[in-house]
Amino acid sequence: MGTRQLSHNEIKGLSYIRDSILYRGEAPTLQKIADHLGFKSRRSSALLIEKLLGKGYLAKTPAGNLRVLKDTGIERSSRTVEIPLVGSAPCGLPMLAEENIEAFIPVSQGIARPGASYFLLRAVGNSMNQAGINDGDLVIVRQQPIAHDGDRVVALIDDNATIKELRHQGSKIVLMPRSTDKTHQPIILEEDFLIQGVVIDAIPNPA
Repeated sequence: MGTRQLSHNEIKGLSYIRDSILYRGEAPTLQKIADHLGFKSRRSSALLIEKLLGKGYLAKTPAGNLRVLKDTGIERSSRTVEIPLVGSAPCGLPMLAEENIEAFIPVSQGIARPGASYFLLRAVGNSMNQAGINDGDLVIVRQQPIAHDGDRVVALIDDNATIKELRHQGSKIVLMPRSTDKTHQPIILEEDFLIQGVVIDAIPNPA
């Protein structure tokens, strides 16, 4: 029973459920599964889950939560995780608030490795063009509250996000621009900001 071949929708659904549990800490709702797979109703999502339970790919915990038992049958080409694109910068909202999320974009697990959470941010301006980040690029960010000297970080200052290079100078934190435009100046801070994550890659703007 546990090794029966999966249909295309079952493979896609299992991959989506697995990634949601792995990267977001919980299974997606029936509505989110329906939206992801193009189903017209949540009933179709419930039926898909029942099939995956019956074939031994999913199980339910005593509390009724879903857990993945095995990945057998998921094609290697589907080894991606959907990462939220949170636009250019949040203004007065947490980075990953529903209001900020524009889309979910598939990213290879070779880039967004399991064991951490990630988001995508659209870079604005040229303050980091000498560090490989240009205006309009999609920046892949690993969520974490700390960073090391030289890391390219996303920092939240006065409810606005900025991408800069982190430098520790004594009791101060300096967020350094890396730009050919010398009008960009360092931002000198103490503890009055939050690190949202570390930039791990930048995808060039196709425009």
